[in-house]
Formats: sequence, structure tokens, C-alpha cells
Amino acid sequence: MKNIVLILFCVGIVSACATSYNPLDDYREIKLANVMETLEIYPSEDLPYSPEQITRGEYLVALLGCASCHTDGALVGTPNHQRHLAGSSTGIAYSNPLNNRNPGVVYPPNLTPDPDTGLGNVQDQAIIQQITIGINPQGGHTLPVMPWPAYSKLSSNDINAIVAYLRSLPAVSHKVPDNISPGQEAIAPFVHFGVYQSRQ
Repeated sequence: MKNIVLILFCVGIVSACATSYNPLDDYREIKLANVMETLEIYPSEDLPYSPEQITRGEYLVALLGCASCHTDGALVGTPNHQRHLAGSSTGIAYSNPLNNRNPGVVYPPNLTPDPDTGLGNVQDQAIIQQITIGINPQGGHTLPVMPWPAYSKLSSNDINAIVAYLRSLPAVSHKVPDNISPGQEAIAPFVHFGVYQSRQ
């Protein structure tokens, strides 16, 4: 009788484990693309920026790793160089998907000068605000995954150089998915960069 009770107890534990939700089942491990090439640029003579500004901006954008998030495929280790800095179809969760199956997700936007899907119709000052104080051009939401507090320490010359470089890029038409608020279901994939402290 004891053996039967023990067997039934073990079966109950196994079946409970089989039906309980493991949040890690929704994810797979990936390797980031942490070395990104920069595009060779051919600045238009119509741009009001000097070649030195554009070269400095190219250096800074590479140094700050902007392409690691803003290039399609880079967040999952397969960067599409035809969409260099043209935004990501893979988003970044900014709330914890291990606590909430539907976290908030930001899809890094298109930084090329495409007028419809990129920065083509965004004023320089609005781009500077995005970089330095995390305000998006649509009306004031702080950008939750962009490390703008660190970028806020850049000099005005460096910020202007970044804008000059972004303006010099070839325009790439690429609309990224809309950002998702916590609790909404994402219709496009995303990654999560969690920061956890050990219990020791």
C-alpha cells in the first residue's frame, strides 16, 4: 500500500511539473553580433555638414555600437548589412518576460534618412533630443532601452557629428514594428537583456 501511495505521489509531481509554465520555454539562447562593419559613405554635396564632421560621426556611431541594435538581424547574430542602421525587426524587452509573458518591447528605429520610415523628416534638434535625453519625436516618451543617460555627456560637437553621419547614410526604406506596451502581445520577435543579482 505504501508503495502504491509513493508511486501515485511521484506521478503527481511529474504531471504537475509537466503542466507548469516555464517562462524559459518561450526563449532560445542567441549570440549577438558585436562586431559591426560601417558602410562606406558618399556624402552629398547638398548636405550642410563638413566631411570632417561626417567622418567623426561615423567613428562615434561605431564606438557607441549603434548598429548592434539599429541594424536588422544584429540582435540575433545575423546582421543584414543591406539594412545597416535601418532599424530592427527584432525588438528588445524592457520589462521582465520571466515575470510577465507579454513584456514591453521597443523595436529600434530606422536611423537612415528615409523620409517615410527613417529620420528623413525629423529635424536635427529632435534627433539630438533622442540621443541626449531619450525623448522620441512623437511626443515625449523616454526611450527605455537606449543608454541616453551616457550619451547625454557627449559634447555638442560630437552630437552634431553623429547627426551629420546619420544624414549622410543612404536612405533605406524599412518600417520596424510598432513598440509594445507591457501586457500587450508582441507580433514580432524580441530579445531580453535581463540584469540579475545572485542570491549569495
